[in-house]
Amino acid sequence: MGIGRRQGAGRVLVALSGGVDSAVAALLLQQQGYEVVAAHMLLCAADDGAGAAAVAAELGLDFHCFDCRAEFDRQVVAPFCDAYQRGFTPNPCVDCNQHFKFGYLLEQLPRLGVDYLASGHYARIVNAAERKLLARGRDVRKDQSYFMFPLCGLDISRVLLPLGEMDKGQVQQLARQHHLTARHSDESQDICFIPANDYGAFLRQRLQAQPAGEIVHVDGRVLGRHSGCYRFTIGQRRGLGIAWHQPLYVVAIDSAAARVVVGEKEHLLRRQMTVGRVITALPWDKMPTRVDCRIRYRHQPAPARLEMVETERLVVEFDQPQSGITPGQAAVFYRDDMVVGGGWIE
Repeated sequence: MGIGRRQGAGRVLVALSGGVDSAVAALLLQQQGYEVVAAHMLLCAADDGAGAAAVAAELGLDFHCFDCRAEFDRQVVAPFCDAYQRGFTPNPCVDCNQHFKFGYLLEQLPRLGVDYLASGHYARIVNAAERKLLARGRDVRKDQSYFMFPLCGLDISRVLLPLGEMDKGQVQQLARQHHLTARHSDESQDICFIPANDYGAFLRQRLQAQPAGEIVHVDGRVLGRHSGCYRFTIGQRRGLGIAWHQPLYVVAIDSAAARVVVGEKEHLLRRQMTVGRVITALPWDKMPTRVDCRIRYRHQPAPARLEMVETERLVVEFDQPQSGITPGQAAVFYRDDMVVGGGWIE
């Protein structure tokens, strides 16, 4: 259940979402002797901060609410929409962690007179190579280190992750034992700023008019038409609107030509990819060239070799071909359980 009680351990700012995970994180830190202060960021119109404020009141915490909606739209929502318009499949949760849940809140620590920042993420901070590194959470089903890889570029010496050694069942049990009302909260949806998780409706409102185009088989045959490339992602099988004697998958998206390329499952396999905007936890000359690479959240990390081709850009070559390598998604590099870097698939 984490480290033991340490009286006078310091002041810690806990990022409260209003859910059970961050509530239990705050509770644990209180039990460990920290002076806990709560913070919540307003990031989208659907959030009024009431849930987080209720958790703070229940735990007797000073509460700070930051209105970050305009900046969140600029740094997360707009790039998300732009990526879809260019035929990429973005991961806004990674950008949110980098710029807001950790980046922005770490900047607030001196102003609030706080020593540490904590969150309810399922990941760990470990000592390795004479520095602190991000590592996978013990609960492999809930591990969130994939979404948190940009912490490799931040000072994480002041980051605390109280749930890193726990599983979800333990967290829920603690919430029940202490009668936290947050125990009744639902799991958060995939992307907080998309109502009802309806990507299509959201993108239609935000994007410029999208040209219709062709759905083309990898052999060049035109199989159908579509009303916008933003409706598709690499590896997609359902909703193509075409009949074929074998299951077909989206294997490429050419937004400039308004063309969606489909093919049988074997056409999704690739052994090599280029990764840009690379962030590493170690200087490049100390980075391992052999890593396990994860190309999406539920992907089993696969053995691969890294080769840097220019600053912040490298080539990843897998030992075995991988299915569904998707431009715009994060590629995260692990050595054992530790996150040693990551970037965005080109």
